[in-house]
Amino acid sequence: MKVLLATEKPFASNAVNEIQHIIESNGFQFDKIEKYTEKSQLIDAIKDADAVIIRSDIIDKEVIDAAPQLKLIVRAGAGYDNVDLSAATEHNICVMNTPGQNANAVAELVFGMLIYVLRNYFDGSTGEELRGRRLGLYAFGNVAKMVAKIARGFDMPVYAYSPIMTEDDLRKEGEYGVIPANSAEELFDNSDIVSLHMPLLEETRQCVNYNLLSRLPQDGILVNSARKEVVNEDDLMRIMEERPNFRYITDIKPDKHEEFAAKFPKRYFATPKKSGAQTSEANINAGLAAARQIVAFFKKGDETFRVNPK
Repeated sequence: MKVLLATEKPFASNAVNEIQHIIESNGFQFDKIEKYTEKSQLIDAIKDADAVIIRSDIIDKEVIDAAPQLKLIVRAGAGYDNVDLSAATEHNICVMNTPGQNANAVAELVFGMLIYVLRNYFDGSTGEELRGRRLGLYAFGNVAKMVAKIARGFDMPVYAYSPIMTEDDLRKEGEYGVIPANSAEELFDNSDIVSLHMPLLEETRQCVNYNLLSRLPQDGILVNSARKEVVNEDDLMRIMEERPNFRYITDIKPDKHEEFAAKFPKRYFATPKKSGAQTSEANINAGLAAARQIVAFFKKGDETFRVNPK
């Protein structure tokens, strides 16, 4: 039984060592490919693997077709739109993610970016504070819950809307102290800052549009640590052109990054590379969770975190 760790952007070395220990101590063979530059290298490495751990690596139909022994793909992280779920299901391959392992790292980055921008990139000029600003959370999964916890320390009222949770569901999450919104429109109506935390699905693609953005105040702030595709970039550009104090903060460079940067240099910030999960703690948490899920899958048939249909 061969387990492949395939990461174009590698885990920290101590995380790799721990992953290898978990795999080998349970009687499986461990192999890895890191910092590869060609898809052909991934295809060659995966052709005799029974399971693979990936990060943001693309596992499409071509890669899956080249791996006849593959039974399990584990995405070390929450999002899994980099895996062709239909192709995996057709080949009877289970696809899992590791929800929650990167949540704190992403949540802390949300506030790091907000403070950086509100303090004018620490250029010494007079900035602004977070205290008292209404924070809206669009979706309420693991990351959003951590954002809500941190926001309480800033004395921020927190609203939350989830398409898959009712208002009663949100009220039951009492430890997070959120005020439920019954629609995305209501969320934006009641927020000064909206932070996006939804996965990329067909129903969420470009769901943040002009109608929603126009409901934020003139100096509203949109924060995106989810996926670039959930925002309609043309609509966002229009709002920022109409409102000279509107700001966009993102951990994922939009397709129109150069245009945003040129037009709104003081009101637009994007991290040079996606950084939400880039902490040593998140590296270790997600990698070890992936390794343990592989062991549980092959030894116990555990498919707890399966994300594709059988």
